[in-house]
Amino acid sequence: MKKKFVIVGATGAVGSSLTKLIKKKNLEAHLIAKNKDEVESLNQETGFSYTVADVLQEDYLEKVEKDLGDVDISGIAYCVGSIDLKPINLISKKDYINSFNLNLFPIVEIIKKFQDNLKKNKSSIVLFSTIAVKQGFPNHSIISPVKASLEGLTVSLASELAPNVRVNCIAPSLSKSKMSSKMLKNPKILEAIAKQHPMKRLGEGLDSAALANFLLSDESSWITGQIIGVDGGRSNIG
Repeated sequence: MKKKFVIVGATGAVGSSLTKLIKKKNLEAHLIAKNKDEVESLNQETGFSYTVADVLQEDYLEKVEKDLGDVDISGIAYCVGSIDLKPINLISKKDYINSFNLNLFPIVEIIKKFQDNLKKNKSSIVLFSTIAVKQGFPNHSIISPVKASLEGLTVSLASELAPNVRVNCIAPSLSKSKMSSKMLKNPKILEAIAKQHPMKRLGEGLDSAALANFLLSDESSWITGQIIGVDGGRSNIG
């Protein structure tokens, strides 16, 4: 039976970089993304199977299960995220619900759906948080607690699913991506934020993807329950 990694959010900066790293290793992956043109372009480049689906849709898991078929799942990377920035006085309950609906609930449902497959194959799960959980920033009162719940999920699942499934979480600082492009369109702002990192640059999708690639592999077989910063040193020495 074929073995495949499942990459959710495969067309973003991290997801697309991870897809290409997996292809370089001559391994297989199933790609999930909501943008049809972008995921088809990745399919043409890699030959990987794919599902066009939005994780906010109720039927997205049915689509994934149908397209994935009968395969062994080697691991899952949930590369979906959001940048929800508002001052506290403008935040509504709906803001939190929307953020949880995107950042937390879909990966819980994916794991529930495929947990027997994951356990059978001694698989690895990689989630994505943010530096803003560990280090406080203004206007992060939506995304910081939502991603903190994802870190809690990481350690809880790592305990619950061990020794059959490993679960780890990557916590990047601000990186260049379509999602952050509006924030970074001003060169002066980009340069100022880059200087706040000891490495004096912003992250790239490949920075987090390289770690995700390692955590999905057997080379990290004794690593689970970890929250690992990919932040140019900002969270600890910035």
